[in-house]
Amino acid sequence: MKRNILPALFSAAIISFLPVSGLKAQATAMAGKYMESMNKDLNDITTDMWDYTSAAAHGKSARKIENRRKDVLRSNLDAQKKIGKMPDFEGDKSLRDSVVSFLKLSYNILNYDFAKIVDMEEIAEQSYDAMEAYLLAEERANEKLNATSVMLNKQQQVFANSHGVTLTDSKDKISQKLEAAGEVYKYYNGLYLLFFKSYKQEAYMIDAQNKGDINALKQNADALSKSSASGIQALDTVKAFKGDASVKTECKNMLSFYKTESGKDAQVLVNFSVKKDNFEKIKAAFEAKSEKSRTQEDVNNMNKAVNEFNKASAEYNKVNEDLNKKRNELVTKWSDTVSKFIDHQVPKYK
Repeated sequence: MKRNILPALFSAAIISFLPVSGLKAQATAMAGKYMESMNKDLNDITTDMWDYTSAAAHGKSARKIENRRKDVLRSNLDAQKKIGKMPDFEGDKSLRDSVVSFLKLSYNILNYDFAKIVDMEEIAEQSYDAMEAYLLAEERANEKLNATSVMLNKQQQVFANSHGVTLTDSKDKISQKLEAAGEVYKYYNGLYLLFFKSYKQEAYMIDAQNKGDINALKQNADALSKSSASGIQALDTVKAFKGDASVKTECKNMLSFYKTESGKDAQVLVNFSVKKDNFEKIKAAFEAKSEKSRTQEDVNNMNKAVNEFNKASAEYNKVNEDLNKKRNELVTKWSDTVSKFIDHQVPKYK
């Protein structure tokens, strides 16, 4: 049920040249080549990052794709060493130092922030708060990565302006894919949290049901009613993603199921627990008396308790069977829809 890690966008500026001539044109061309030599290493890292991102998007858990993250880290270190040894450009070391600084910052984020996220994955499904914290940690790590990229782009622009190089405001195909994947997960994670809150609340209700804890059953059914109703209301403000409303539709179907389950169906479950508890108390008291000391009222009360318990049991079994069947169908449909949505919206890694 969890969301996979989605690294953020790395982008390198596209270089072109101003139409000048003579010595100035030669200097501009040299500056452009100087930038291109650094961008090659940045593009290699971007490619590794896309492989990591796409693997995560298509069903690989954070733990299983650890080797891909480590590959990105190794590429980063290699680039740091290579670019760090490059000479300055005609006394201007700003671009070289900015690129090295960018690589160090992004390395630290991938090495420390994302390592923590991998550990958080282990407990993310234990509660809504844990899942929310897990997704928030991903979001913040991605924001930090994006911020480092923005800082580098600004320094690239300053260097380019100083040496007559024109930077085209465009992204390569891999950077575009990374950005598109980020949009997909930003949209999906919001829907996922709406679903997961009620998903966990239902689990608490079922646990109380299995334990025969009537008070906990009532409390969790009420909480499920509120969370599902709130989720349905929130969904009304969510638009389709590029015309695709499939995940939104299935999320609403799940929440509608939880809303129904927490109402009339939950009352049947509560009634069964009450009747069962009552039956067991009357039975214990009845069996504690000898046959000679039992009154007609004792017999009548026992028979009444048996009949009420049997009736409640029949209702309980029917409702429980229907709920289990419907739940399995909806959860399967939800999972299949999410997989198709991700496969369609996020290109697969090579």
